Amino acid sequence: MPDEPSIDVHDPRVLRALAHPLRNALLGLLRSEGPSTASKLGQRLGESSGSTSYHLRQLAALGFVEEVPGGSARERWWQARHRSTRWQTDEVIERPGGREVVEEFTHLSLSMQRRMLAAHAEQREDLDPEWRDATSLNDWGLHLSPAAARELAEELNGVLRRWRAEREERAQPLVSVLVDVFRLGEYPS
Repeated sequence: MPDEPSIDVHDPRVLRALAHPLRNALLGLLRSEGPSTASKLGQRLGESSGSTSYHLRQLAALGFVEEVPGGSARERWWQARHRSTRWQTDEVIERPGGREVVEEFTHLSLSMQRRMLAAHAEQREDLDPEWRDATSLNDWGLHLSPAAARELAEELNGVLRRWRAEREERAQPLVSVLVDVFRLGEYPS
């Protein structure tokens, strides 16, 4: 598991490169499952090792992944350099190409969250009772100003950063925590 907590992205071009679905999936697997080879990642994702190798090199050029020392020319191992990626939408959106890449990345993130929740629904009954009881799927609605909503998001993310730093048990399985704070113009029917 990467030791560096996160990487802050300020350049829309870097965010666009990360918004590529295969690159995003590769980075996600390296972050959640640990170091791997292009071949193993390709098998996991149904892609050729040539394709995964190319995209891993692109991620390395951007500083998101790195080669694990000690590999061979035939079997190169890769690892994520950071545990998460952060960016400020208002900072990125004002730069050339920023609005488009934020939209693209938002749709990619929502698609991944849907897949994660669907996978949980399918796998829930196979979990040990302790894990089923520990699961928490909630939706809250609060009446807040934009400033208060931003403060809430920062506080929730701060709690998760603190838990990662102080309470995480690296020998235990990965637990996914999705935190979304957003406003709807109209509640879906």
